[in-house]
Amino acid sequence: MTDFPATRTAALEKLQQFLPRAGADYAKLRNFDHGAGRHDNVSSLSPYIRHRLLTEAEVLQAVLGRHSPRAAEKFIAEVFWRTYWKGWLELRPSVWLEYRAGVTRAWDRVQAESGLRAAWEDACLGRTGIDCFDAWAQELVQTGYLHNHARMWFASIWVFTLRLPWELGADFFLRHLLDGDPASNTLGWRWVAGIQTKGKTYLARADNIARYTGQRFTTQGLAPSAPPLDSAPHPAPLPAPTGDVVAYDRPTALILHEDDLSPGFLFDRGLAPVATALVQASAGRSPLAVSDAVHRFTTGALADVQARWGDRLGPVTMIDNATDLRAWAEGTGADQIVTPHAPTGRMAEMLTGLAADQPLARVLRDFDARAWPHATHGFFRFKARIPDFLAASGLRAR
Repeated sequence: MTDFPATRTAALEKLQQFLPRAGADYAKLRNFDHGAGRHDNVSSLSPYIRHRLLTEAEVLQAVLGRHSPRAAEKFIAEVFWRTYWKGWLELRPSVWLEYRAGVTRAWDRVQAESGLRAAWEDACLGRTGIDCFDAWAQELVQTGYLHNHARMWFASIWVFTLRLPWELGADFFLRHLLDGDPASNTLGWRWVAGIQTKGKTYLARADNIARYTGQRFTTQGLAPSAPPLDSAPHPAPLPAPTGDVVAYDRPTALILHEDDLSPGFLFDRGLAPVATALVQASAGRSPLAVSDAVHRFTTGALADVQARWGDRLGPVTMIDNATDLRAWAEGTGADQIVTPHAPTGRMAEMLTGLAADQPLARVLRDFDARAWPHATHGFFRFKARIPDFLAASGLRAR
């Protein structure tokens, strides 16, 4: 866990270390997975960006300060993949609800079917006999991180070789990944399984694994094909959120949550909270136990934001459940409660419950407001607009 200290300082140090490699080196080497502690070909910034200890705009500006948009095109596209996934799910929140229901249905099966339970346990514990898969399962549990290419191979083996419910695989990731994100995780697993892009699946192949892992594995017994899973059609996209209007001169309480821990943009608009709640929702990622590593990281990230901004927050209360959040809101005496917009997921569910009886204003970042409305179709249509997103955000090469 020492690879990911839960502080903005650690995030900035990781960013500075990666910047020289964000251009041609990243494009050429990003698919190589050399194993735990050796992920030097990728940024490893995802835990920090997921919780916005670093914002996407900050990362992009730093990269463009070192590389041209063309040289850094692959890395820039990866940053926007995360934005695209968030926007796609934000326009279709019922997909998240269906995933959650699918986890419940699959877990009911695990408890009722002894064969399925044994296979699921073996997969989670890394004892399937598939050398690469078992190594990745153990790396994930031990470190809270997996290389992106390993995530794709792992998901493919889970679905097509082990024939386990994809929702349980997505749940396994969400319970252990420090960067576990409702959108990227859910939709990435759907993509591998042929649900997200209809008919398109991802097949893990032994030769591909050997090539991109430096011949570390001699994998045998993988599924020879990957027929797409059956699924319902995508729901029609809803209108993109626009965010709420805030009167910053009124007595206001602030909710900072684990989806956005860079509150400076609110203070720049004049926010001076009379009290602040720091809210952790990581226990709600799954009906099963979420890893201690995830809880430690999110707790540490919340403590870090308090340490950095404590003189601007007023009295601070740490909260980890909806009941205590509602009690805190009722006791602030503020005219309104302001919070950064939480994208579709457990934190958004907690805030929606609170908004039913409290004057809650969810403030949408300009970066998301510009991009999310365009997540209506596939990524490549969205990708064509990346230069416009960068220009509108004032992000350009120096």
